[in-house]
Amino acid sequence: MGNNGPVTRPASARAARLDQILAAAVDVARAGITEVDPDDVGEHLQAVAEGERLVTHYFECKLAGYRGWRWGVTVTRVPRSRTATICETVLLPGTDALLAPGWLPWQERLKPGDLGPGDLLPTPADDERLAPGYLLSDDPAVEETAWELGLGRARVLSREGRSEAAQRWYDGDHGPSAPISTAAPAAARCGTCGFYLPLAGSLRQAFGACGNFYAPDDGRVVSVDHGCGAHSETLIEAPDTSVEEMPTVYDDSAVEAVSVSRAPGSVEAAEPAEPYGHP
Repeated sequence: MGNNGPVTRPASARAARLDQILAAAVDVARAGITEVDPDDVGEHLQAVAEGERLVTHYFECKLAGYRGWRWGVTVTRVPRSRTATICETVLLPGTDALLAPGWLPWQERLKPGDLGPGDLLPTPADDERLAPGYLLSDDPAVEETAWELGLGRARVLSREGRSEAAQRWYDGDHGPSAPISTAAPAAARCGTCGFYLPLAGSLRQAFGACGNFYAPDDGRVVSVDHGCGAHSETLIEAPDTSVEEMPTVYDDSAVEAVSVSRAPGSVEAAEPAEPYGHP
């Protein structure tokens, strides 16, 4: 019977023996690297047995930008022949080679803020954050507006989509852990601020929009326990600066004599006039 599956080597199988004729064919292997200038091929690093009469020679790569890479040239020979034949030539990264970052689909490379004016970002049809608008929603606010005037949205946020957005907002710069929130007074929370505009639906209990023109979060979604120094009930108490009563001091170093008229017939009229300012 023929073998219907791949041949696997037992774990205890002996490693391939290094063919000495092929191991000595260093110059033949070096000459097989014809893709670059010979000066870009460095010293011989090692010869590795790949199988019976199959050896790979490794050479240092001196190409600019390929630090840590190495050339690999695999050679073989027919039985009872002493002539090495080149099978393939490759350029392989070593353990300390400089490698480009792993490739990611464009959906995974996008970050907040990457979308600019004129850019289009198509949403996948199977996006788990969205659900068809004709399905019953677990959010009453969605049910109330989904088919208003017969112009319902084709898709609405699913439970997963709302949960993901809520967690992202809560952990971001407009949640309770933001530096501006932790530096604000403990009582200055958005949920008790007059400029706080609660969202509709199930997110109403945790999020709203800031409507304070002077607040750094104006026009942004903030958590109910976010805060800042522009809270509507923030009052600056005037410091207690009681001033001690000081005695009245008169400077009489330069006094001008002023005649004071007396009423006719009064007792003061019989007294001589005194300079103004003296006791």
